[in-house]
Amino acid sequence: MFGKRTTFGGNTPGLAETRPAPAAPLRPETPAPRRGVDSDAMAARMRTSEEVLDVRMPVDTQRDKDYFQTKSAIFSALIDSIDLSQLATMDQDAAREEIRDIVAEIIALKSIIMSISEQEDLLEDICNDVLGYGPLEPLLARDDIADIMVNGSQRCYIEVGGRVKLTNVRFRDDAHLMNVCQRIVSQVGRRVDESSPICDARLPDGSRVNVIAPPLAIDGAALTIRKFKKDKLTLPQLVKYNSISTEGAEVLRILGRVRANVLISGGTGSGKTTLLNCLTAFIEKDERVITCEDSAELQLQQPHVVRLETRPPNLEGEGEITMRDLIKNCLRMRPERIIVGEVRGPEAFDLLQAMNTGHDGSMGTLHANSPREALSRLESMITMGGYSLPSRTIREMITSSIDVIVQAARLRDGSRRITHITEVLGMEGDVIVTQDVFLYDILGEDQSGMLLGRHRSTGITKPQFAERARYFNEEANLVEALERSNVEQRDLLDS
Repeated sequence: MFGKRTTFGGNTPGLAETRPAPAAPLRPETPAPRRGVDSDAMAARMRTSEEVLDVRMPVDTQRDKDYFQTKSAIFSALIDSIDLSQLATMDQDAAREEIRDIVAEIIALKSIIMSISEQEDLLEDICNDVLGYGPLEPLLARDDIADIMVNGSQRCYIEVGGRVKLTNVRFRDDAHLMNVCQRIVSQVGRRVDESSPICDARLPDGSRVNVIAPPLAIDGAALTIRKFKKDKLTLPQLVKYNSISTEGAEVLRILGRVRANVLISGGTGSGKTTLLNCLTAFIEKDERVITCEDSAELQLQQPHVVRLETRPPNLEGEGEITMRDLIKNCLRMRPERIIVGEVRGPEAFDLLQAMNTGHDGSMGTLHANSPREALSRLESMITMGGYSLPSRTIREMITSSIDVIVQAARLRDGSRRITHITEVLGMEGDVIVTQDVFLYDILGEDQSGMLLGRHRSTGITKPQFAERARYFNEEANLVEALERSNVEQRDLLDS
């Protein structure tokens, strides 16, 4: 029968894994390719693998050397002939035009011979170096790029559509790359050098930045940028991209609306922050929301939001403000909801306390591969903080604080899916009991290698958070969404 649950300890004592109803033998919309042993096909796959591994792009080393020498000479002449203080008072477009005019004059005076297209490329590069982030500017301007990964001055990768690709973007040398990194982190009052070689920062649009510099990065500085789309993703768009079903999205909307305490779990790049942004869209406009993050990247649309950010120690090792400090302080700021960008340490204890002391509707994210593992990690984080609490006490705190765990995953074809909506029911003995409400089943793959799957209800018609939904007049919508999903499930089985 759908929805029946049992508890068992598994590999982690004290955690009960949901045992959902057995998945029905759903048929994929497109039959999965046959898996026979075909020597020709195997040879073709091996050749393809070799091509994928050999991603080096043809580089004209001499041309690059000449280009960078010319650019360096023009750049030096530009710095000597321009008033940087006056340039700082101009808007971006006016400053760009001023630089282009001066560079064009320098090219003419030095009698440098180049084609119109080469001159245009040079002008754009120099403008980007003076006003922006150098060679990264064209990549930052593209809205289809999810990640930019710079491995030293000569190799830059991007992720587009879930696939990683090598670009032809290169820096003049390691010093040029470090200058760009320094410019990025200095905007948020941080620095990166040999004495402080690791730094987290953000761009003005909220994109997350990590820099690790020599001597820790052996082959030159490594710069990683997690870009945010200019147009923020919404729940209807997640439905459009098949990240969640219509009925599942309605359940998520209700969870955000009825002040449920939600933990979003997932691996790196699975879309946890995007999903958190989607859920916070349903917070009432008059609620006071306080966010705590290592690098401020959440983009809440409510008017009454206070954004807090941690601070690393200074050169003397003093002045550090940790996530625990922020959460403790925000409890004195009369918050109605507390949103933690990422829980990764002892601050888990303070977040659970906040959730359990009248701050309903608080949310957070953490790295875990399943809802069960998320609960295990929470327990481990609290133990890391040096609390000598019995395991049962910690688990009781978790069950009384967390209402729902939403699991996000990045699948092997690059797509992102919400794979679980799981509620935390309580304790049976020393075991935490959970119950899946929605699951995502992988059914196969199509001829292009994209995975086929389907979100399905587990048959639960009245989850535990239905009581909370009734208080907010959302119970009818919740029941309707679950029943509609169940009807679709039965129709699919009948067909």
